Amino acid sequence: MPLNRRTFLGTSAAAGAGVAIAGGSAAPAAAHGHGHGHGRPSKRYSFTVMGTTDLHGNVFNWDYFTDKEFDDKAHNDVGLAKISTLVDQVRREKGRRNTLLIDAGDTIQGTQLSYYYAKVDPITARRGPVHPMAQAMNAIGYDAAALGNHEFNYGIPVLRKFEEQCDFPLLGANALDAKSLRPAFAPYVIKRMRTPHGRDVKVAILGLTNPGIAIWDKANVGGKMVFPGLEEQAAKFVPRLRSMGADVVIVSAHSGSSGTSSYGDQLPYVENAAGLVAEQVPGIDAILVGHAHQEIPEYFVENKQTGKKVVLSEPLKWGQRLTLFDFDLVWEKGRWVVEKAGSRVLNSNTVEEDPKITGLLADEHEKVVAYVNQVIGTSTAAMTTAEAAWKDEPIIDLINVVQAETVKAALAGGEYAALPVLSQASCFSRTAQIPAGDVTIKDAAGLYPFENTLEARLLTGAQLRDYLEFSARYYVQTPAGVPVDTAKLTNADNTPDYNYDAVSGLTYEIDIAKPNGSRIVNLAFEGKPVDPAAQFVLAVNNYRASGGGNFPHVAGAKQLWANSEEIRNTIIAWVQAKGSVDGSQFASVDWRLTREGTPVF
Repeated sequence: MPLNRRTFLGTSAAAGAGVAIAGGSAAPAAAHGHGHGHGRPSKRYSFTVMGTTDLHGNVFNWDYFTDKEFDDKAHNDVGLAKISTLVDQVRREKGRRNTLLIDAGDTIQGTQLSYYYAKVDPITARRGPVHPMAQAMNAIGYDAAALGNHEFNYGIPVLRKFEEQCDFPLLGANALDAKSLRPAFAPYVIKRMRTPHGRDVKVAILGLTNPGIAIWDKANVGGKMVFPGLEEQAAKFVPRLRSMGADVVIVSAHSGSSGTSSYGDQLPYVENAAGLVAEQVPGIDAILVGHAHQEIPEYFVENKQTGKKVVLSEPLKWGQRLTLFDFDLVWEKGRWVVEKAGSRVLNSNTVEEDPKITGLLADEHEKVVAYVNQVIGTSTAAMTTAEAAWKDEPIIDLINVVQAETVKAALAGGEYAALPVLSQASCFSRTAQIPAGDVTIKDAAGLYPFENTLEARLLTGAQLRDYLEFSARYYVQTPAGVPVDTAKLTNADNTPDYNYDAVSGLTYEIDIAKPNGSRIVNLAFEGKPVDPAAQFVLAVNNYRASGGGNFPHVAGAKQLWANSEEIRNTIIAWVQAKGSVDGSQFASVDWRLTREGTPVF
């Protein structure tokens, strides 16, 4: 499929998205200040760059999986409608012409709203709809957005259509055409800020995305695009932007700041490289950080070459925060120089939703609410994930039975049909539930909030033991006899819930009193100890199979089968076909936490 590269790739500038004037008619934010003892006032100017990241399809303060207003323990709110109110407040305070608004990626995946317009009523259809995220971001007035890895989940055609629908550029200096190795999207955009001094400030925004796309979305990008490291591409583009006269360089990076990678050494490029970019590439003033879903109001990294401090900020996720980068500039030796830069975040739970945005997308919202409330079957009993992070619960068994049955059917009659099929699943959400009685699309989809697809990989008994030992790192080591507090038992070393896998089809114990690497006890298949040389088929999601979470063996294991259907749709179809979910037909306790042979629960 041709990549439909934009005409800018043929221009001599190797392409930014062009130069634009930051519009508006508000009063200037800064007046003349006093000079440095030269007897004349120096020219000064201040402006603010607002930033969001990891919006993940959130427009409304709404949880489509629970069908009610979003809420969490910290009482965060979500959505672009809230962000719009904050943005309007900042623009009123600073003056519209003295502000910019950018995003750091992961925009079009994550809610049933974004899913609906990618799959159910797709934006790619002839005379199809405009994506709600494009409508909202256009109405709010974004100036640029970096590409996130989840932008590629629905395939390049959906992403290209979304790009076409946006009134602002999608930036990705390290998203390259696989053949030409030239940027497949605009690498940067340069905005001009009008000052009261007759000298515009040129602000360059460089977009960088995540190298992990090459692994996580291999099926969509393989042979079409490649994704080199953030540091390498920033080192190429920042000097170019400075030579083009950029007074201020801001990087919008869909990459965390920790310097770590979830995919181990499968790629030579760092996943969470924002801090490394600040440290290694001179000439950057600020970095809007994304991808890691962390809240970083203000964080300074010293550039090794220049000693200059670069300010980083990450506004959490889903529109829960808005970053403000404040820049104070002074005119020195014929150019604008950043005298001071800092950042902070605003909490979107302090404001009401902007009726301009909720009104604009009310019809789309109502369509999706009706869609997720469609009844697809019934359940004989209520099931919940509330304790699934530390107990083998029937609701996770439901995921595993669907996956195992799907893989068995796919392999039937083939070379591997006689091998036992195991399945892995994670507790993706601790609030998912299947109610007794009617089961709706939102109930089933809530079990699997990610757009993962299903694969079958060939593993040995020894490899499975390694896999389970790696997974068991999720638990905090807790000696026998010490009280177990479930609030402190999980997520050791910040391991997220989605990187703890329970495997069905085997039986085993996890001894949490033991150190990492020696926790799996009594590993058995059909009542007998697992033969290290025995072969098994593992039904596994594509994220894990492609190296996500850096679990051992699976990424290099032989792929026996894969499909492009999302696992949650497979679950929905399974429930529809059965008509009834009966946990007594599939639930079993395959694993449990123990200490010195005594069950913890």
